[in-house]
Amino acid sequence: MRHGLVASTALLLGLAACTASTKAPVSPSAPLPAGNAIERIPDVHPGGASTLQGAIADLCVPPSIPNGTPASGTLPPDLAAIAQQVEISRGHTYTTPPAAEAISNQEMDRRLAESFDAYYPKNLYDRRTFAWRTIGVIGPNDDLYHAYAAFFAGEVVGFYDPETGELVYLGSGDLGFAERFTLAHELTHALDDQTFDLKRLDALSASCQDEHAEAALGLVEGSAQYFAAVTVAQDPQIDLSDLLATLANAATSGTPPAGVPPFLDALEIWPYVAGEAFVASLASNGTDAVDAAFRHFPVSTEQVIHPDRFPSDRPRAVSMPDLTPALGPRWGDLDAMTIGEEWLRAMLALRLPEHEADAAAAGWDGGGYRAFSDGDHVVVVLRTAWDSDADAAAFAAALRGWSSAAGDVGGHVGMDVVGTSVTAVFGDAQGPLETAIAALR
Repeated sequence: MRHGLVASTALLLGLAACTASTKAPVSPSAPLPAGNAIERIPDVHPGGASTLQGAIADLCVPPSIPNGTPASGTLPPDLAAIAQQVEISRGHTYTTPPAAEAISNQEMDRRLAESFDAYYPKNLYDRRTFAWRTIGVIGPNDDLYHAYAAFFAGEVVGFYDPETGELVYLGSGDLGFAERFTLAHELTHALDDQTFDLKRLDALSASCQDEHAEAALGLVEGSAQYFAAVTVAQDPQIDLSDLLATLANAATSGTPPAGVPPFLDALEIWPYVAGEAFVASLASNGTDAVDAAFRHFPVSTEQVIHPDRFPSDRPRAVSMPDLTPALGPRWGDLDAMTIGEEWLRAMLALRLPEHEADAAAAGWDGGGYRAFSDGDHVVVVLRTAWDSDADAAAFAAALRGWSSAAGDVGGHVGMDVVGTSVTAVFGDAQGPLETAIAALR
């Protein structure tokens, strides 16, 4: 059991494919993509968009979300009992009990593999692989497409699909604690979906609003994690605070699966740990506060990490010009995304102590990056906004320490600090890097 009692998730089959340990081993033949890491930079269209948001829109590859047929059926007695407990914990009732289907390990593997490409378009993640390699948050031989596949090839207990309203789970054997917890997690997804329409997450993903989508996912998974814990803690022998602490510790103390870079692992686990803490903070004032967050999703990971900043502290947009005229006629946009406090914190934590990474990222006020390529080289401009000059200086100092500890990971780095703005430029070759820095100045 890699993460103890905590569930791991993928944005597959509509929302989540949650995993936990099972007493019987799951089939080892999960038919997710396998292969060697991509070695050639994907082709780009010469020229670039005029703004960061324009580049994000131009490069966005929305998930190919299938239009599923609404499922029908009933919950078996064991799951119906858990569903009733979830209703009590969450403070809502199901419009109709979600349909449930018990399937085999092999069928679970097949369904996950069938949906992987739809939700993880290879072209997008091939381009992002070279951007992240150049920054240095993944290694020179890491491959994001295959890394996501490796992350999801675990022991899947069940998932809930908002497109069909169906809960699918492994149907063999008795339900132990881990299985009951995971099913309570999925049944919470079902109840939140019926009450608040979780398909709104699809719209964020379809427009590649990465930071907003990650924040919303923190709420969604945090709710499922927290109220699953409240549900199983109805057993008088289980203390809720101890259980929540155990879940958080289990999530953060495991090691990534083979082929999964630590940075990616940290980002994928984050919605469960920070999300659960966020929902617990809201729920301390009653479930109405949680409901209000579902009506208006958090817009940044900062708001999830610091519940006192939700909902009023909204991120500042950062500008990022098109550098292709300066870089040359073969250069074009390779990748672009908005990045938040958690992305930067996870980045710094790769090479700095956790407390230093947390402190340096805490003053975040906005950010994004834009990667350019000519097919041979890559340059990435990462620009961040901060709450104060002091916050900007603290992040810049941490980033310098992070860069000096790089070793042979990543490429050349240049940085500029102006007031509350910090701009870092990463390149895999000195010439294009210097050109980009000169163009920005």
